[in-house]
Amino acid sequence: MCSISPSSFDEHHNPQTKIHLCDSIAAMSTIDHPLILGENLSLEPFPQQSADAASSTVLIVGGGVTGLINAWVLLDRGYHVTVISKEWASFTEQQRLTSQIAGALWEFPPAVCGQHTDILSLQKSKQWCMVAYNIWAAIASNPSLAALAGVQMRASNFFFPCPIEELSGQHRKMEEIAAAGVRGFSRSAESIHKHGIDPRYGAVDAYEHLAPVIDTDRCMEWLMVLVQSKGAKFHTETITSDLFSQEQELLDRFSAGVILNCTGLSALSLAGDKTCYPLRGALIRVINDGKDFPKVESSLAITADAAQDNEIVFIVPRNDNILLIGGVAQPGRWDLDLTLDSPEIKRMRTRAEAFLPSLKHARVDPEYPIAQGLRPAREKNIRVERELRTRTVDLHGEPTEEPSRIIHNYGHGGSGWSLSFGCAADVANLVEDVLHNLPASKMKLQEKDVVENARMPAPLNPRLMNGPIRARL
Repeated sequence: MCSISPSSFDEHHNPQTKIHLCDSIAAMSTIDHPLILGENLSLEPFPQQSADAASSTVLIVGGGVTGLINAWVLLDRGYHVTVISKEWASFTEQQRLTSQIAGALWEFPPAVCGQHTDILSLQKSKQWCMVAYNIWAAIASNPSLAALAGVQMRASNFFFPCPIEELSGQHRKMEEIAAAGVRGFSRSAESIHKHGIDPRYGAVDAYEHLAPVIDTDRCMEWLMVLVQSKGAKFHTETITSDLFSQEQELLDRFSAGVILNCTGLSALSLAGDKTCYPLRGALIRVINDGKDFPKVESSLAITADAAQDNEIVFIVPRNDNILLIGGVAQPGRWDLDLTLDSPEIKRMRTRAEAFLPSLKHARVDPEYPIAQGLRPAREKNIRVERELRTRTVDLHGEPTEEPSRIIHNYGHGGSGWSLSFGCAADVANLVEDVLHNLPASKMKLQEKDVVENARMPAPLNPRLMNGPIRARL
């Protein structure tokens, strides 16, 4: 196959330049390079493939988990990366980023909050989540790295008010989880008694598997340090209008060849996407040190479609000392004014205590009792595709439609951490499309879009990982 390395792309930034490529490249809609830990993704504090003076620059707009993971992936493929954000992860009493508010329990889609409705997005998410699963698991497999990144593998339990076979969607999801390579899968109603669930709550069936659980404050700090050590530049700036309308100015100002939109809910204005909307969520934080109730070591959940009155039970150990209790999913609510005395928060805690009675004795975290934020939802769910609008330019005296150099990666709802690396792998392929001047096309299913593991050869650095992890995308 004809190919062009990242270091040769900058000459094509000029929209007046006509590129001649071999037919095999010109005919492609997406150049597909799998994300392979140890080959084009590195856990080291330097890039897997170093950029040089001729390497292309990708301008990422958005400093949350999506922007940082995309920066990591692109840096390791030999690009220069600049990240613009109006704010960064904070670790004080001020409002944290949405990425920090997230429950950050890895989930196979559809997620507990039950907002995954678009078939295309759902099918691609089943692929994306497994890429992320294996990479988070690789990080968790090394104790020192797991401590730095705040990533643990824990048992994740899901409970149901009837035999799972009676819930067709959940039964299908369970079978897909079992077949996808998720570790530690087992189905047993014994989990109800094992975890102290009150039988009067109505749970009669259950399954569990191992899942990454991420301490978001710690991991965001680690990601920021990691991508900066790999060469990313951070720039604080607020962008308020459609990126398409200022595309050329941004490309010129940052000497970039591609713009990547990872702005979450801000895509409402920055992508002109009126289908974006907030999905307000909140979590109560309680002390999980074993003094007031038996320490909860596993996540426990009832999904929206299986819950009483469509209200979620979501109990997740954030780290070794904090337990999260949730949750709520309120579409269209922009305000962040919830308190422990708000009616929905009181109902949320009452549900959790009825489900797991030992929580009646729980003490809230006095320094940070409630976390609340706006999940970046979208009517058709996740958008990982190039900007489809074009502009007319003069090429040798002839009007020509030129494709945009913007790529979008937003609309993840409550699944940003779960889908992170999978979406970033597709974005990296789209970056190559842009730099090859290939035409843009709508997001669609490819033959490869099936649930299978992400290919990972034996790790190259034994200091970072314990034992080989093999999987395939």
